[in-house]
Amino acid sequence: MSSLGHVSGWARRRFQRIGRFDRAVGGAVAELPASRVDTGLLRLTGSADHSVLWMACAGLLAARGGATRRAALRGVLSVAGASFVANIVLKSVFARRRPAAELMPEYRRLSPAPSSSSFPSGHSASAAAFATAVAMESPRTALAVAPLAAAVVYSRVHTGVHWGSDVLVGAAVGSGIALATRRWWPVRESDEAQARLVREAPVLAEGKGLVVIVNPVSGDANYDPTDDIAAALPAAVVLRTQPDVDCTELLEHAIAEQPEPVVALGVAGGDGTVAAVAAVALRFELPLVVIPTGTLNHFARDLGVYDLLEVVDATGVGEAVAVDIAGVEYGDATEMRTRHLINTFSLGSYPDLVRLREEWQPRWGKWPAFAAALVVTLRRAEPIEIYLDDHWQRVWFLFVGNGPYHPHGAVPAFRDRLDSGLLDIRWLRADLRWSRTRAVIALLLAAIGHSRVYGERQLPELFVYLPRAESLAADGEVFGSATHLRFTVAGQLTVYRRDESNPLWVNRARPHHRRAPWLPEMFRFR
Repeated sequence: MSSLGHVSGWARRRFQRIGRFDRAVGGAVAELPASRVDTGLLRLTGSADHSVLWMACAGLLAARGGATRRAALRGVLSVAGASFVANIVLKSVFARRRPAAELMPEYRRLSPAPSSSSFPSGHSASAAAFATAVAMESPRTALAVAPLAAAVVYSRVHTGVHWGSDVLVGAAVGSGIALATRRWWPVRESDEAQARLVREAPVLAEGKGLVVIVNPVSGDANYDPTDDIAAALPAAVVLRTQPDVDCTELLEHAIAEQPEPVVALGVAGGDGTVAAVAAVALRFELPLVVIPTGTLNHFARDLGVYDLLEVVDATGVGEAVAVDIAGVEYGDATEMRTRHLINTFSLGSYPDLVRLREEWQPRWGKWPAFAAALVVTLRRAEPIEIYLDDHWQRVWFLFVGNGPYHPHGAVPAFRDRLDSGLLDIRWLRADLRWSRTRAVIALLLAAIGHSRVYGERQLPELFVYLPRAESLAADGEVFGSATHLRFTVAGQLTVYRRDESNPLWVNRARPHHRRAPWLPEMFRFR
């Protein structure tokens, strides 16, 4: 017998086994006694038509924000992908008859019966895609979503519109599509980046020895956290920023005036305010306390500090980690100035990209907002010339991160280490034919790291020269222009962070991505 005959015989035996399995499952389900479950499953399977059920679930999850909002968005994207693959692609390739209506009792049949190919089950694909996507972002939420998805999958067999193998393959397709979204949109496995523990951090009982500066206009415009911080840290000196006074000058003046030695500096505000206070802490060689009251709090999130209670815990026992602070010297051939970076620096069209991403991120999530902003920004962008890697290059933008960002060879999303002593440098070349189009296609295929238009390095130091002055942006703020730039890791700060391995905090475990609903009101930022 030829090899083709062997293959044909093997396939025939496989299909026969699948057929026996499907008939056995269908027969067992058909013999179940009538109950109220029959009506419930008919309604449930109908509610999942055109993914209406999952869109409604996504709307409820998105209303909460944080991890559940990201879960909702990933779920919607996964359902869209799974529906396309199952209903448009696979159903067109595999034409299979649906189970005969008479195999199921009449009271259990779905009416009108679907007329499309039975293989695979599109409902099962969408259900599994949504549940898997939610589990990736918010495992606790998935405990509620998964049973609902499983019920939808089973309902397709119970109502007699699919064979057992249809729903199994459909569910596998949906889960696979959801898992594949990680290639474009990485899932953060941990709530905090790694960093070396600092054993000798001062204990700040009730904030004693701490000077905190609060920027009340950061974050929620209707909420001033100053009173809550003063109540939580009653021994600390709490200051508020003033409209016409530089916060650095205000903080230095307060340090000089204190009758007792200042042991640590604190900051409550967005990343721009945190960067300014971090520069003062580095200059005075003082530990830093970060209280996340800004809109996005990128630095605090990478650090792993999400609420005021964690700050009270960490400062009360002296738990802290070592964190790199980067610096950029910028200016021209005659004069150079210095600015410190806690997150990122950008040059070229990147400032516009950041502005659009931050505008769209609350609604869409970080990665989708970044992708959309990249497409829009590249369409409007003008290339710039920089001297990099010992030769002049035309680029669309230059990105410099304070520490390695994850994932490599893709859109930088978050840091997985805060004390590496390295800068993360990325750029997009403009000197190649169709570079913008190639960049967008590579991004859509999750292959930007393998594209010639993309460059990436991790270095302890970087020099950049520009033929003319270009606008600069650091930590989301445009701050000046320059032709000469030198990037370094300026030093390390001791920054307070609760050690989650400490038995003291077992009953205060950080909620998955965030604000704990059980916190006393004074510890919660609205």
